[in-house]
Amino acid sequence: MLNLQNVMLDFLALGILVFTAISLLFGAIAILDIPYKIAVARNNPQQDAIYFAGWVSLFTLHAIWPLLWIWSAVYREDPSPRFSHINEDTAINDKAAPEASDAGQLEGDITDSVILLRHRFEVLDDRIERIEKAIMAASEAA
Repeated sequence: MLNLQNVMLDFLALGILVFTAISLLFGAIAILDIPYKIAVARNNPQQDAIYFAGWVSLFTLHAIWPLLWIWSAVYREDPSPRFSHINEDTAINDKAAPEASDAGQLEGDITDSVILLRHRFEVLDDRIERIEKAIMAASEAA
């Protein structure tokens, strides 16, 4: 009778061990999907790469999982509103793209783009000069 009791306890211990192993496996699979769900929610253009890297992280015992979480959480589709006031003296080139057969128009658009870039450079250069002057004035006052 004592032997039957020990066998029953062995089977119970084996059942608990198998249940724990299966629970850990399914828990690990559920965890690997979290960065992918974050990427889908944020409309990350690299969703598929994050999904497959999640499966790779399963085989590396989730060693790269924190990197995947960061990779998926860093992306934001909408620009930050704190930079919305900077557009005061920047120009926007909103011309339509030229057709491939019109080489003269393409050359003109390239020239316009160079002029636009030169203007933006001058605006930035002016801002840098004003910032440098403000820094020098503040350091002299201190």
